[in-house]
Amino acid sequence: MKPLEQIYEELGIDKDVLEFGNEIEQKLKDRFAAIDETVEYNQLKVIKAMQKNKVSDIHFAATSGYGYNDLGRDTLEAVYADTFHTEAALVRPQITCGTHALAVALAANLRPGDELLSPVGKPYDTLEEVIGIRPSVGSLAEYGVTYRQVDLLPDGSFDYEHMKEAVTDKTKMVTIQRSKGYQTRPTLSVERIGELIAFIKRIRPEVICMVDNCYGEFVERIEPSDVGADLVVGSLIKNPGGGLAPIGGYIAGKNAYVEQAAYRLTTPGLGKEVGATLGVMQAFFQGFFQAPCVTGAALKSAIYAANIYEKLGFAVLPNGTESRHDIIQAVTFGKPEGVIAFCQGIQAAAPVDSYVVPEPWAMPGYDSDVIMAAGAFVQGSSIELSADGPMKPPYSVYFQGGLTWQHGKFGILKSLQKLKESGLVILGE
Repeated sequence: MKPLEQIYEELGIDKDVLEFGNEIEQKLKDRFAAIDETVEYNQLKVIKAMQKNKVSDIHFAATSGYGYNDLGRDTLEAVYADTFHTEAALVRPQITCGTHALAVALAANLRPGDELLSPVGKPYDTLEEVIGIRPSVGSLAEYGVTYRQVDLLPDGSFDYEHMKEAVTDKTKMVTIQRSKGYQTRPTLSVERIGELIAFIKRIRPEVICMVDNCYGEFVERIEPSDVGADLVVGSLIKNPGGGLAPIGGYIAGKNAYVEQAAYRLTTPGLGKEVGATLGVMQAFFQGFFQAPCVTGAALKSAIYAANIYEKLGFAVLPNGTESRHDIIQAVTFGKPEGVIAFCQGIQAAAPVDSYVVPEPWAMPGYDSDVIMAAGAFVQGSSIELSADGPMKPPYSVYFQGGLTWQHGKFGILKSLQKLKESGLVILGE
């Protein structure tokens, strides 16, 4: 039997790169053990919801056409609602991505003359066109929905004073992005989200508070819906799909707002009653079942990356010791070559398309060229090992995913190997 070191060598990892990585890993054992405890807690939470709703193999059957009386679909939505402690949920393969899920929730619950407020600064790039910050066909702005934004303070805290002025009689909905997106601000903890929602509700109780929960599900033991969020929204090719869901998104929250979203997704008068599942139900159920474990693996990979690149002198967010509230790890290289080399290393570590060399390109929905590395079983699945970043200052890369910790470790070592070969890092000095 070959020693482990030889396998790494055959996969292109130099001895000094492996030794550097192993030294970092040894210091993270206690941190990883704490993650395992959260995984266990969330795993039991999901099992409890599945048992309560009497999940059976009949729920894995495919439906077609209108999808009337789809038992699997309705049961899965009950499982999501019970797991997130909400009144209702909409979990559908017809939702194509996280941006689509957010667009549905926004358009469903806003009307001409209403105002949308973001109290946490600029939303993720692809939402700019949904809202109309960047003009786009079919945006909320075209339908007479206005938008207001309150930036975070320089230290990342909430600007409560300006929020008091921003929440007016026109404010119908508040959107709170949990994760950092392509920014270098801190990810919001569930506790902080709860404090923000409580503040807004004191000013205007009827405001709908929606949380973009992408990349955050199962990272903590509670979700934004546990601290007052009226809606939580996310993608199934991120955390809750567990790496098995081939498509889909979810919207969970108060029944009235979820019902509005269902009417927007399908059609007025039909709502949740239609929408065939076309054979994806087993993947949806099984992916959700293993989502806590997969999320834990992604968290370990992110913390490992933070500690490796922090030790090499790069700015990382979160840093190597901070508490974690999503699976994204930002590393700032300060030059485009670093972002490119990192992404090419992640791609080279993939089980799928490892031979492909990613390059920056003008990706739809973004205001600059973007490089993306994702050798995934599901196209674009960012719960699988992936990395991406916009080609603009400060030239940060955003790393996430890893269905297993072992693959996440290999991916980070491969990124380090690529940076070493490019002369961007020097080990042993």
